[in-house]
Amino acid sequence: MKRILIAAGLSLMLAAPVAATESETVYWDGLLPVMEPYEDPFLELTYEDLADLRFIYDYEQDPEKFAEFEDYPAQVEEARARLTAQGLDIAYLFSMRDVVREKRRQAYEGVNESLIGKTVRMPGYMLPLQLDGRKTTEFLLVPTVGACIHTPPPAPNQVVYVSYPEGIEITGLYTPVWITGPMLGQSSRQEVNLVDGQASVDVAYRIDALKVEPYE
Repeated sequence: MKRILIAAGLSLMLAAPVAATESETVYWDGLLPVMEPYEDPFLELTYEDLADLRFIYDYEQDPEKFAEFEDYPAQVEEARARLTAQGLDIAYLFSMRDVVREKRRQAYEGVNESLIGKTVRMPGYMLPLQLDGRKTTEFLLVPTVGACIHTPPPAPNQVVYVSYPEGIEITGLYTPVWITGPMLGQSSRQEVNLVDGQASVDVAYRIDALKVEPYE
């Protein structure tokens, strides 16, 4: 019995390094934070409704700021009447302003905590940050071709900063690859070099890559 236990222990020890290198395949929607549903009363408002709300809010925050405009109070009351006629509760909407703003910020910047510390394997397109000849050791992994250059940057939680000291040869912008490595929740701002200057890109994740492979 003792011999069997020792043999089992040795098997577990030998198996441990293999298990440590196992990775979980993750796609871009898996990077989004897990959030409880919340009420967002602003989604159903029209552009005109939002403009009226903003008009009233700015005035109520600092009426003296608009003292030189004699007709301002009357315009504010007209805006209030338009919203009230639709059955909108202005006081309630104002009370939800900061709540909804914070929830939207979390959805835009937050990370999926269940991924942090895991070794993941995920696909994406490389956007080089540093070049050594034709090799890059630092790049952004983005979900679409053209992201950060031809279009506005994705949300921070849809961009991954990748460090890969071994380096990988670049054949062009937006080379499709698979990245394998431990996922970290690390906010940073990276500078992407453009033909006409630089663009700042906010990033919510980091992977210190163990492996970078062509996407096939």
